[in-house]
Amino acid sequence: MPQIIDKRTRARLFRDRLTQAMADAGTTQSALARTTGIDRSTVSQLLKDDGARLPNAQVVGACAQALGISSDWLLGLSDRPESASDLLANSLTLTEAPRALVDEQIFAWFREAEGYKVRHVPTTLPDMLKTREMLEWEYGPHLGRTTEQAINASEDRLNWMRVSRSDFEIAMPLYELDGLAQGAGYYGGLDAKIRARQIETLTELAETLYPRLRVYLFDARRLWSAPITIFGPLLAVLYVGRNYMAFRDTERVTALTAHFDHLVKEASVSSRALPDHLRMLRAKVR
Repeated sequence: MPQIIDKRTRARLFRDRLTQAMADAGTTQSALARTTGIDRSTVSQLLKDDGARLPNAQVVGACAQALGISSDWLLGLSDRPESASDLLANSLTLTEAPRALVDEQIFAWFREAEGYKVRHVPTTLPDMLKTREMLEWEYGPHLGRTTEQAINASEDRLNWMRVSRSDFEIAMPLYELDGLAQGAGYYGGLDAKIRARQIETLTELAETLYPRLRVYLFDARRLWSAPITIFGPLLAVLYVGRNYMAFRDTERVTALTAHFDHLVKEASVSSRALPDHLRMLRAKVR
């Protein structure tokens, strides 16, 4: 329920925010008067009058437009000073997604969400859970001489996850690990020793990092998800190939969080059952 603010408090808030916005913009009373077409004496009164009276909508709108802020923020109706157009522009961004391990944008988002739960549906196995041999097989052909640097960066990400205050939930389709065990699909041609070692490493991580790291497997015949990462309540990022599509508005972040939580709820293999499932897959590696 919206908080009810009395007229005197709202008037004081308007004066404080108008003063702050002018200071942030480096604007004087005379400059604001010229830009808005309002008398300088009126601007002075807006800033000094300690009564309960608010200016009319035309004056509020003119000041907000001149200072590049929201009228609602000036009036205490919003906590965000940005204009509606700026809020819309910032709620959705498109960022290049390099095919490489050294992805500073992703890591920056992880750091921003420090302390919040991170939910992740990867395209394949998450890089920070892969063995060195797996990373060399997967990235070596196109990273070339930077492979060692990139692999070290991936190991740094795993070490960071171990000490982070964030919890990590990962949801993957069953077929991803089945294909790894069988050397099928994406993992076709991958040496059995590398596949076996990867499954052993996943088993170890699933046990030693639980409950900070929880991995669930869902049945893709019943459920489906695009690759997505949700950084607490702050941000949801869809991976669309060459780009990340990042949402910051509460409505979409909440909807995508509910989608992920449904994957977890309907998972065929829970995080507790994952180590035994991985051991079963390890026995099938040939």
